[in-house]
Amino acid sequence: MPDGRVVEDYYVLEYPNWVNAVALTEDNKVVMVYQYRHAAGIVSLEIPGGVIEAGETAEDALRRELLEETGYAFDSFELLCEVYANPSTANNKTSCFLARNGKKVQEQQFDDHEDLIVETFTIDEIKQLLADNKIAQALHCTGLFYALQKLKD
Repeated sequence: MPDGRVVEDYYVLEYPNWVNAVALTEDNKVVMVYQYRHAAGIVSLEIPGGVIEAGETAEDALRRELLEETGYAFDSFELLCEVYANPSTANNKTSCFLARNGKKVQEQQFDDHEDLIVETFTIDEIKQLLADNKIAQALHCTGLFYALQKLKD
């Protein structure tokens, strides 16, 4: 504890840092992915992203993840926020970006455990999906919140 007390049998889950993006296409649509999430037993509608590999910057990891998961390349990246999924028990953070001017440049390239369906939505459709509680991943809702605030300026 900050005052020097020691809490016995306290465990910290160690994970690599993550990155994700509210990714806008050239025609201002949001690129989203549907992905099965076994722990929750759901097919989750999410913004694209993933793990920052050793030696990568957050932006490099994001470029790679966007290209692999969606087949889109983006012109610009703006850091929106850095958040922690659960800072009481996990040590990693997620860097959320706003990516702009996406163009489909290749087919998806999945990791062995991935099977994603890409779909684009208007900003109004994203707002409705959030209002209807159709986006279950909390970190992704956070990124969308920050992006929507930025986009209304």
